[in-house]
Amino acid sequence: MVTAPLFVPDRDGFEAAPMTRGPWDPRMMHGGAPSALLARAIEAVEPGADLVVTRLTIDFLGGVPLGRVAVAARVVRPGRRFALVDATLTADGAGRDACLARAVRIRRADLPAAAATPATPVVPLPRPEEGIELPSWVPEDGLEYFYPAACEIRHVAGEFGSGVVAAWIRLRGPVVAGEDPSPLSRVAAAADYANGLSWIHPWSAWLFINTELTIHLHREAEGEWIGLAARTASCGGGFALATGTLHDLRGPIGVCAQSLFVAPR
Repeated sequence: MVTAPLFVPDRDGFEAAPMTRGPWDPRMMHGGAPSALLARAIEAVEPGADLVVTRLTIDFLGGVPLGRVAVAARVVRPGRRFALVDATLTADGAGRDACLARAVRIRRADLPAAAATPATPVVPLPRPEEGIELPSWVPEDGLEYFYPAACEIRHVAGEFGSGVVAAWIRLRGPVVAGEDPSPLSRVAAAADYANGLSWIHPWSAWLFINTELTIHLHREAEGEWIGLAARTASCGGGFALATGTLHDLRGPIGVCAQSLFVAPR
């Protein structure tokens, strides 16, 4: 396991590591890195101990440049049972807000009588050890990228290029230096792979970039591995939708979705 962090604290912000780089432009981050950092900031807003994030939406206002970033979060709707938290991520290289996020936080409670089994159970994913680890590759440009430098991915179902693929994803190190990633940060980093796993057009010829990421959770994640059963649908109109069911080793924990911009390269 690589132990290098994605972000290192720098005065009132963070310096992004080269391994946060994404596949679309070597000057920009993979969406999973700022998503994980925004999740961390949202969880840190007080009072947070008795509230759990059940929905997280991140809007990407453009590419997030590598380099220094700053994150700010605030409660916009306080409450003991239900609260809304907004967060922004500003990138020095962009000179503007690069991401906007809003989270729904709901109070924790021990209500076993409220638990229910879905009428149509979700098919469990094969475990990570049953999957095939995606090969580490050395990019022709010699640069580090979010995959494989920051994440380990194990393919467990579906055929790449079919639009339906499932895999387990694990961060190789911390999101922020000196801290263990929270379950929500792990989920945010993994969920942003939905379009990348379930592609239906070849990377070499097409762009299918997510403009946002929305996560809904019905249970808090446990452990390092996050499973993602992803699917992409496209009508050929210049946009598409990537969706996914999120899992941990106990079973399903929620769903995610991404609105995609689609264009030939």
